[in-house]
Amino acid sequence: MLNIPSQSFPAPGSQQRVAPSGQSGRNKVALKPGHSLMDWIRFSKSGKDLTGLRGRLIEVTQEELQKHNTRDDCWTCIRGMVYNVTPYMDYHPGGEAELMKAAGIDGTELFDQVHRWVNYESMLKECLVGRMATKVTTANKAITPPTPPTGLAPPMSVAPPQDKDSRPRYDWFQTDVTVHLVLYAKRKIPSSGCTTVDLEAGVLRLEVLLGQMSYMIHLLWLLAFHTAFSVGKIQISIRKQAKVKWTRLGQPLEFHNTFLRKKDRALYYRDCVLVSKTQVNHNTHVFRLQFPRGTVMHVPVGKHVYLKALVQDTEVVRPYTPVDQNLEAASLRSSQESDLYLMIKVYPDGVFTPHLNSLCIGDCIPISGPEGTFNLRPLRDVTYLYLIAAGTGFTPMTRLIQLALQDIDTIRKTKLLFLNRRKEDILWRCELDELAANTDRFQVEYVVSDPCESWTGRTGRVDESMLKDFLNGPDGSKRYVCVCGPDAFTELTIGCCSEKIMHRMHISFVKKNIT
Repeated sequence: MLNIPSQSFPAPGSQQRVAPSGQSGRNKVALKPGHSLMDWIRFSKSGKDLTGLRGRLIEVTQEELQKHNTRDDCWTCIRGMVYNVTPYMDYHPGGEAELMKAAGIDGTELFDQVHRWVNYESMLKECLVGRMATKVTTANKAITPPTPPTGLAPPMSVAPPQDKDSRPRYDWFQTDVTVHLVLYAKRKIPSSGCTTVDLEAGVLRLEVLLGQMSYMIHLLWLLAFHTAFSVGKIQISIRKQAKVKWTRLGQPLEFHNTFLRKKDRALYYRDCVLVSKTQVNHNTHVFRLQFPRGTVMHVPVGKHVYLKALVQDTEVVRPYTPVDQNLEAASLRSSQESDLYLMIKVYPDGVFTPHLNSLCIGDCIPISGPEGTFNLRPLRDVTYLYLIAAGTGFTPMTRLIQLALQDIDTIRKTKLLFLNRRKEDILWRCELDELAANTDRFQVEYVVSDPCESWTGRTGRVDESMLKDFLNGPDGSKRYVCVCGPDAFTELTIGCCSEKIMHRMHISFVKKNIT
């Protein structure tokens, strides 16, 4: 039986995602010519009345919303705002059927499952009908505690784990020159990527990722940061401006002491500076981005970040999986090294990547914190790791390779099957060849579908025969397969791996789609 773990790599419903067990996830559809995202941006800015209300905003009752539930008259509600999405039907990448699932109803939950990272307010600004009529209801909200006289109250929780004792807590203490804020996670935390710290305009925002939960401290002024990994403790040190005794830690802000499911936490962006752009091949570059001075952030393996930009006055968001500076960088990385490296293919007719490619050194672009719920735990007992990548689907594999070779001794062999159209499309080929030559624990095989005369390697497209040969390994070994690439490639790869083959080989399978 084909076993597809339920964890996401990197996030459910994002453009880079893993489908839940037994499902193939949201598939893109072939849009008609002239119906790309850029075409929608132009159309929405054309001045046409997209709501049918001639510019009026109305209050929409539940009964009124339910009337607009057909292909030719489709309204939906997202977070209390009602949109006429009828004009958007032919532009929706997921197709008409997906959009119709939210016709005439509150589509917030459906939207968040697939598009949580999308700025719908910008995308559908010209389709806004109005606000839902409010009803008196009792809602669960994050509670901001009152400021105590001598410190901060114990952490409040929203949607906490069932076990009360497992909830994080914090404390603080001081010396003449420093104040130390200590968070006790009450569980083992990873050596990097668990904590993101931002200091902007005197406001401290500390988010700690604990499995699928997010704990946040929302306070003031950070100058030094330290994490003690082995005891599940995170410590932040704040230098005093004067040698005086603090009577309280600070003023609690909006999200202070909240403990939420990560998926319920709104995305937070910080402006990062482009410090370099290195060409990898004819259409792909590594963009090196520097965090603001007050930010400390490491993206865990298997997670991604979102970049956003205004394109023709419309906010466009795209997910990207970070890489290291090169395949040796993980072992050479300084503890102070926190720049973000993104390997990105530039599409001349794309919406986002031409804008990104046009940035000059020193320009800024907003970047979110780490997203996704991919869990490295299944790799602990794996002895053979198989990575199948097409094109820029290679990017998440880079750090998995480094992790397998440097941090997980139980993995005896890591094999990469790397498929591209032409040999000049192969990313980091020299680095991969050098790595394979230096260790017998790593092996790489290249496949091209449009070979030149000088190509002597494997050719063709992924099929059952190719995968059966690639996935071979010693009897009794525990094997794990990751596949990443465009939707069509990923689905074809899954289809080629018949249940009979996967069950006989005792292989777990995790997939990731990219666009």
